[in-house]
Amino acid sequence: MCHQNKAGTIFGLVYRTWQRERNVVESDVQQALKAFTSRFCDAWHEAYATWPQSEELYGVPSPCIISTLQDKVIWQPQPFEPAADLSAVERAMDIVLRADIHPFYTTQFAGDMPAQFTGEALTLLQTWSEDDFRRVQENLIGHLVTQKRLKLSPTLFIATREDELEVISVCNLSGEVVLEKLGTRQRAVLAPTLSDFLSRLEPRV
Repeated sequence: MCHQNKAGTIFGLVYRTWQRERNVVESDVQQALKAFTSRFCDAWHEAYATWPQSEELYGVPSPCIISTLQDKVIWQPQPFEPAADLSAVERAMDIVLRADIHPFYTTQFAGDMPAQFTGEALTLLQTWSEDDFRRVQENLIGHLVTQKRLKLSPTLFIATREDELEVISVCNLSGEVVLEKLGTRQRAVLAPTLSDFLSRLEPRV
């Protein structure tokens, strides 16, 4: 449950406004992603009385930036505009991606969010800007090209781990969220669906 503080209240109003403006029915993934983002922002406000801050994103333009400090930026999630999907990845790889992976990367602009899943640390990847979205698509294509070359079933990464050889991905065949070791067949199922995975994430601040 989100903390009912100033940040959480404002954040909820922001998301409800997005939904009214777009007049769309949100998918389970969109709802779960927004709910986790709200928990993440609430945790920052509770711990530091501020929206999330990032040193890594300092100097990188984004509609999310609400303030720039000496060596960091303060950011707030923003609606992903104009609307987009991962069809460029599908065309490049001649593949049909699972419907739930599209909204993961195209629901909002936001910074990457440190989190934990069943006690294991990870960083949930997000799209920072339109330019970053192009980079994300290029990286997804590169990931899929490598898997095709190694004759591995396709996955789409959604989070990183401290070990650079480990990523958390969505299996494009089953929809399961898996922990995989890059370049190998080593995969461990973490959750049956992306929305289930997101709903069980806990923020790290």
